[in-house]
Amino acid sequence: QNITHGVVLPYLTVSDLEKMGIEPLGDRLQVWHSIRKLWQIPGKVFNDPIHGHVELHPLLIKIIDTPQFQRLRNIKQLGGAYFVYPGASHNRFEHSIGVAHLAGELVKALSTRQPELKITARDILCVQIAGLCHDLGHGPFSHLFDKIFIPKARPTKTWKHEDATIAMFDYLVKSNNLEREMQQYGLVLAEDEDGDEDGDEDGDENKEREWDVDKDEDGAGAGAGIEVEAEAEAEASAKAKAKAKAKILAKVKANVKSEVKAKAEDMDFIKEMIAGPLETNEAQSWPYKGRPEDKSFLYEIVANKRNGVDVDKFDYFARDCHHLGIKNNFDHRRFIMFARVCEEDRRKQICTRDKEEDNMYEMFHTRMRLHKSAYQHKVNKIIETMIAEAFLKADKHIQIEGSEGKMFTLSTAIDDMEAYTKLTDHVFEQILNSSSSELQEAREILSKIVSRNLYKFLGEIEKPEHHNFLVWKEQLVRDLPEDFEAQDITMDYGKKDENPIDYIRFYSKDCPEKAIPMKVSKFRPTRFSEQLIRFYCKKTDDSTLEADMESFDTWRKSQGLSKLSG
Repeated sequence: QNITHGVVLPYLTVSDLEKMGIEPLGDRLQVWHSIRKLWQIPGKVFNDPIHGHVELHPLLIKIIDTPQFQRLRNIKQLGGAYFVYPGASHNRFEHSIGVAHLAGELVKALSTRQPELKITARDILCVQIAGLCHDLGHGPFSHLFDKIFIPKARPTKTWKHEDATIAMFDYLVKSNNLEREMQQYGLVLAEDEDGDEDGDEDGDENKEREWDVDKDEDGAGAGAGIEVEAEAEAEASAKAKAKAKAKILAKVKANVKSEVKAKAEDMDFIKEMIAGPLETNEAQSWPYKGRPEDKSFLYEIVANKRNGVDVDKFDYFARDCHHLGIKNNFDHRRFIMFARVCEEDRRKQICTRDKEEDNMYEMFHTRMRLHKSAYQHKVNKIIETMIAEAFLKADKHIQIEGSEGKMFTLSTAIDDMEAYTKLTDHVFEQILNSSSSELQEAREILSKIVSRNLYKFLGEIEKPEHHNFLVWKEQLVRDLPEDFEAQDITMDYGKKDENPIDYIRFYSKDCPEKAIPMKVSKFRPTRFSEQLIRFYCKKTDDSTLEADMESFDTWRKSQGLSKLSG
């Protein structure tokens, strides 16, 4: 009965079956394969335009069916680019589902290809959850909110959307009572000070019931039950069975509790895969709590801090190119096919075949092209600047109810996840359709966007070396008319001035266990970043535009700067 209902069932190994008294290896393998076949948890199938039919684990469906995740349906993936590219209407919702799918595909491929990595079902499920939830913290119009609006609205606050993602994930789990669901699918959650698992306040009576061998249906207890029955039957006669059982039970209970405390807590692991180490301690060589150092490669799947090669980019490159009408030459399926874990400097990392250098270069080249053609498109940046200005003028006049009935504004909603859950791209229409006199200035700016009466692009110059843009911008304010706007634009391959291929490790067909750097082909570029300063005029009448263009050219020539375009 415990085997049938215990959550431990899908995690049984051949060694576990041997401990249970199944001695012949052939019998153990047959039982193990039968259990694996029986324990195929049915998920839900999505028909995705990028990845085809995608099946997700039932726990991921529970997460998707929450207000916090459904909120992503109303946050544009590419911010203001929808006003430039008519096809760029996709949202964070479908991107997150795609990342969860690819995260599962990659970690399962590694597990199948290299069983010695000991990737568990817990590891796989945690990686999929991290992929699904990695963008929960995005605000209205995605990066417009955290990179333009918040720095201007709250200049003294250091905040990234990853910070909100961690807070929103905690809020999602707690407000929807998902702790027990997570435990039922085998995840290990933190214990409170009294030793109870998170969310369990039933005291000693419940703890005894939790460890009852005959009744337990929870993860660790079910596993303990299986071992107790097997060991007790092998060790004691029928008459002494109860006594032996109690003895082994106490032993297993102590061992499992010790193991749970030593084990990484899965909530931390999921959050670390999204945002990096939750605490910084320079004295520690391994900064993560979620998994030990021998599973360092798991941290490279969703958000790779080492070289930027991760499934988040795999999905948004393919998805953004699809909706923008831009060709994607990078094949993420080949990467997954050739991915292997190799060790370098005593740390395991995900590598690819040496013959895949061209494919990896195409990935970084695609990133640069998307930035140049779409993300940093000059009209897109104008529109995002205008939306941000409208949000700044509307900030104090938009009231959002949060926890305990407290009211928050556009910029302070990030401090309360209940309020932040209600903040989406819909705030654009809320301002645009408002009749409030307090929102008039913001409404006028958004009306200009809708009627295509945009700020005018005057030109761009290459950013002079060793110039601090903020200091330089103060000089521009003094030298040029007040209706000028200057923007600092950086486009690169992902590693600023450096070649990103230098950060990737490869392996050869003859030596698949050894991670090696790649000698880059001479056909590759030697420059990997470009920094520009773009100039805009906020007034659009012909006379002002002509005068501002003349002022800009006069100032540019006085500085000895060449005009690149405009």
